[in-house]
Amino acid sequence: MQERFRNYLINRGFSIMTPTGRESTVDDYVRRIQRICDRERVSWEGLVENISVILPMYDVGGSKEELGLKSHSAYINALRRFQEFLKET
Repeated sequence: MQERFRNYLINRGFSIMTPTGRESTVDDYVRRIQRICDRERVSWEGLVENISVILPMYDVGGSKEELGLKSHSAYINALRRFQEFLKET
């Protein structure tokens, strides 16, 4: 599923590398989704089943909002893109 999500992000135009050759949004979002899975003690498939419960926890007003807003809101944005991926596939 990680590879499918990665390919989805690439196909949606998210960057793979920065101009300096560093890893960019695509792999960052995949890694952040994995961290959320680890934190919530669910597999990627478990996240699929519980995205409607987990995403709001990391969003504004949620119990884990502080983490969701870290790194310029990268965690909540990764979750939002993952939810979009699920709706489109």
